Amino acid sequence: MLVVLAIISILILLFVPNLMKEKAQVQKTGDAAIVKVVEGQAQLYELDHTGDATLSALISDDLITKKQAESYDQYYAQNKDEARTVAD
Repeated sequence: MLVVLAIISILILLFVPNLMKEKAQVQKTGDAAIVKVVEGQAQLYELDHTGDATLSALISDDLITKKQAESYDQYYAQNKDEARTVAD
């Protein structure tokens, strides 16, 4: 019984770090997808309206959710070297 528990413990120690790396990669991919959604909605907004697209304007027109806007802000807070297309 102890041998089985030892083997399971070793396997857990091997797999947990790999799962954490995968989780970070999935989160990064999801954040990039949200950025594309927000920027796409901003382009649609600018086609329908005369002013520039801002996050507050996109939220008020129900083109994006507040959570998407927050994720968009977080993405650019973490990636300051990238050009941002939608203003606050």
